[in-house]
Amino acid sequence: MRMNPLWDEARAFIEACYRELGKSEADIERRLDEVRRQIDRDGTYEHTFEELEHGARMAWRNSNRCIGRLFWETLHVLDRRHLKGPRPMFEAICEHLDFAQNGGKIRPTITVFAPASRAREVRIWNHQIVRYAGYKTPQGIVGDPASAAFTRACQGLGWRGQGTPWDVLPVVIADGDEIAWFELPRHLVLEVPIEHPEYPSITELGLRWYAVPVLSDMALLIGGIRYTAAPFNGWYMVTEIGARNLADPFRYNMLPAVADALGLDRSSDATLWRDRALVELNAAVLHSYRRGGVTIVDHHTAARQFAYFEQLERDANRRVTGDWTWLIPPLSPAATHIFHSGYDNDFVLPNFVRQPRPYPAPHFRADPSMFR
Repeated sequence: MRMNPLWDEARAFIEACYRELGKSEADIERRLDEVRRQIDRDGTYEHTFEELEHGARMAWRNSNRCIGRLFWETLHVLDRRHLKGPRPMFEAICEHLDFAQNGGKIRPTITVFAPASRAREVRIWNHQIVRYAGYKTPQGIVGDPASAAFTRACQGLGWRGQGTPWDVLPVVIADGDEIAWFELPRHLVLEVPIEHPEYPSITELGLRWYAVPVLSDMALLIGGIRYTAAPFNGWYMVTEIGARNLADPFRYNMLPAVADALGLDRSSDATLWRDRALVELNAAVLHSYRRGGVTIVDHHTAARQFAYFEQLERDANRRVTGDWTWLIPPLSPAATHIFHSGYDNDFVLPNFVRQPRPYPAPHFRADPSMFR
C-alpha cells in the first residue's frame, strides 16, 4: 500500500495506544496489518471500541487548556457511531446529559458519533449542550452575549424563546443536509440558583447557572479519523462561572450589580471594588453548587490536582504540554504553582480541535461602556 498521511497517523496512534494498554508487539503488528488492509480497500479504517475509548481519554490528557486532566482515565465513553439522523442523535445526547449529571455527582463523559467521511458529516451546532440564549434588543443583549449569534441561528430555524436572561437554547443537529432542532426536556437541565451564605443581597440578584458544561462543537481527532460530533464534559471549576461566565464584561457583566449589592464604593478603580465583588461572587457560586450537591472544584484544589497530574505524567515518561494563559485561574492566579511554571503549548495527538461554525456568526464586539 502506498504510504499516506492517514496511514502515518493511524500507525502512530495504534502503536502508542496499544503500548499504553500493555499489548504485545505481536498484537500491535496484527492490528496494524488490519488497519493497513482497511485503508487500502476503503480509504479509511474503523476504530475498535477499545481504541476509541483510550483514544478519547488520550485526547483529554493532551488538552493543553484543561486544568482538570488528572481524571483523564475516568472518562466514560459512549459509542454512538452507528446512529443516523438528528432524532436518534438527540436522544443519545439526552442520555449523555442524564448519565453525566448523575443527580449532581457529575461523571466525565463523551458521546462519539459517526466520523466524517466524503459522503457524510454530522455536526452539533451548539457550543455547549446546555447554554442560555442571548437576545439582541435596542437596549442591548438580554441573556448571554456569547450566544447571540447562535440564538439568531435558532430563531432562523423556527425556535422561539421566552426572552428572559435564562432561556435554555435548543439543541441543533445536522446530519449531512438534514438539520433539526430539539428542546431539551426540563427535567434534564439541572440548574443551580446562586445564593450567598452571608449576603442575602447577592442571592436577591436571581443569578443561576447550569450544572454540567458539555462542550459540543469541537472535533475529536484520533489516529487520522475526525469525529466532528463528540460532545464531552467534566465538571466546573468555580472561576469558570464566577470569574468568567457571570463576571466578564462581554458576558453577563454582573460585577457592578454584585458590588452594589455589597454596598461597595464604585467611584474609582482604586477602591478595588471589582476584586472584592469577584471574590464574593465566586464564594456564592461555590457555596451554591455544594449546597445543591453538584460537583464543582475551587481553583486552588484544581491547581493542586494539576500538579499531581504533572507528577504522574513525568513518572510515565510523558511530557506535559499546556497553554499557560488558560491553565492559570482567572482569580488569584499567582497563588497557584501554575502561575510560576512554564509549559510548551505543543499540539499532541489525539486531541480536540475547534471547527468552523456551521451557521453565520459575525464577530461580537463588546460595548466599550461595559468595561467602565
